Amino acid sequence: MTLEQELKHMANGDLYYQTPELLELRFKVRDLLYQYNRLNYRDLSGRKQLLSKIFKHIGHHCFVEIPFHIDYGINTTLGENFFANNNLTILDAAPVTIGNDVLIAPNVGIYTAGHALDPQVRRKTGAEFGLPVTIGNNVWLGANVTVTPGVTIGENSVIGAGSVVTKDIPANVLAYGDPAKAIRKLGQIDHNFYRQNQPMPQWALDIAKGDQPFHRV
Repeated sequence: MTLEQELKHMANGDLYYQTPELLELRFKVRDLLYQYNRLNYRDLSGRKQLLSKIFKHIGHHCFVEIPFHIDYGINTTLGENFFANNNLTILDAAPVTIGNDVLIAPNVGIYTAGHALDPQVRRKTGAEFGLPVTIGNNVWLGANVTVTPGVTIGENSVIGAGSVVTKDIPANVLAYGDPAKAIRKLGQIDHNFYRQNQPMPQWALDIAKGDQPFHRV
């Protein structure tokens, strides 16, 4: 079976098998990760250059803290103004699509890959599968969140620290737990909270009134 066929099986959620060609793809991204994770912390231009080679696509103002890990890279797309803190892990056997203005806290894992549940198939053939993960615009994943294969997280939602996301999360909610569940809607009460209890400086208010996001780096 050709590399293109295996990649198609991976993208479609079918069982696939680790081949020398797939292993070489993973080695190539690990070569880049080896360089990235050993960069000087101040070398922002070096980070940007390597990230553009690691991922399928990255938007403007993309920042991934050191260290991080990814399986293939070619299956992951990052939107504009992306920020990920230390120890992000992405296993992208299937497509991972991340929207604009997404925040990821330390030690988050995004996993598309799984193994056959049948013990005979798993032990004798090593069959694997991948299911896509989609994270909408303006989502915030708290520290130590785990996102499992096949999950979609709707735009503007917040996933609380330590949560395990096993099913789709709708837009505009606060969700947490193991498994993560939508606890309540996000809305005007959250919009008002910081203005009433923790007044924002004028420069932040000016940004909040406009359409352009705050660029963290």
